[in-house]
Amino acid sequence: MKILVINAGSSSLKYQLLNSDNGDVLAKGLCERIGIDGHLKHTPNNGKEVFNEDVAMPTHAEAIEKVLELLVSADHGVISSAKEIDAVGHRVVHGGEKFASSVMIDEQVMDAIRECIPLAPLHNPANIIGIEACRKVMPGVPMVAVFDTAFHQTMPPKAYIYPLPYEYYEEDKVRRYGFHGTSHRFVTQEAAKMLGKPIEEVKLISCHLGNGSSVAAVDGGKSVDTSMGFTPLAGVAMGTRCGDLDPAILEYLMNKHGLTMSEMQTVLNKKSGVQGISGVSSDFRDLDATAAEGNPRSRLALDVFCYGVSKYIGAYAAAMGGVDAVIFTAGVGENGPDTRALICEKLGFMGIALDAEANKARGKAVDATAAGAKVKTLIIPTNEELMIAMDTAAIVAGK
Repeated sequence: MKILVINAGSSSLKYQLLNSDNGDVLAKGLCERIGIDGHLKHTPNNGKEVFNEDVAMPTHAEAIEKVLELLVSADHGVISSAKEIDAVGHRVVHGGEKFASSVMIDEQVMDAIRECIPLAPLHNPANIIGIEACRKVMPGVPMVAVFDTAFHQTMPPKAYIYPLPYEYYEEDKVRRYGFHGTSHRFVTQEAAKMLGKPIEEVKLISCHLGNGSSVAAVDGGKSVDTSMGFTPLAGVAMGTRCGDLDPAILEYLMNKHGLTMSEMQTVLNKKSGVQGISGVSSDFRDLDATAAEGNPRSRLALDVFCYGVSKYIGAYAAAMGGVDAVIFTAGVGENGPDTRALICEKLGFMGIALDAEANKARGKAVDATAAGAKVKTLIIPTNEELMIAMDTAAIVAGK
């Protein structure tokens, strides 16, 4: 099947057209500044010209129309007709407790996604806009929602309940949800293949490390714990997000500096993490470079990040009663050999050790385990778009 995968933001729309049968990416692109002045970059993977121009896109519907136009165009196209698109798979950030798997989109599903807007006010409205735009431009084409949170719905209550008055969970749905679920699901399935074992028989720790980072404990193919929480703000220090901290810090800083809650949220989400510590950048490549030049705060930011990931790996090995493999994925996980080495440095007691030469790999699937190590260390590029396409194809086919 040919599946169009859509990841809609409030003023952007990322897309890929994939063949779900073999995983081939036929074309990909990004619509930016929707509703402002509009820019579209479209890259066909058949040797035709890249389209990279300003395009008027007052709404997401016009963006989708332009994408479809390019997919079938003589100069930039990869299909002869939009009718060749069998279905559309939409990334939806939050499905709450309602969805433990991907689903065909109907009005009940749309209502449920809307009900989750208070849980993901920055993401779900944009995801809804993308779905509605596609439904308008592509009537009759099956649409599937693939949720970031769904994979983590297998967590037991002891992992997702916060130690707050229980009515906050019952009435307000305050609990750990977890995110990056599509990525964690993809790489753990790939890890089982690399290990040559059924996924039901392996204990895995998946480290999705990038500007946004999360660690997940996956036992027998099911998520049993994960570092992100009620929102993607929890867990390890990230590019600009603070990760775990003492909640009393908020009141202290708000009172001392006269900050509103909105201003405090901006600090926690956009001015913290490794950027806040370093004062240099949220980009780990910049931190690596400046740390190598002797910048002590860049070095500290990297140390804090790696220390936090190491602690989660140790904790999740304990939670599962052991671990067969640790997986590194996403931008930093796939392309940061120094970061991987620093994370694994203190984990020798668990039987984790990296092969220095294999650990030099960037952006490709590699077994980077040192000889004699009891726990495998795997580098696996994530592919959320392929996971979305495969889910979409399976649901449309009724499998």
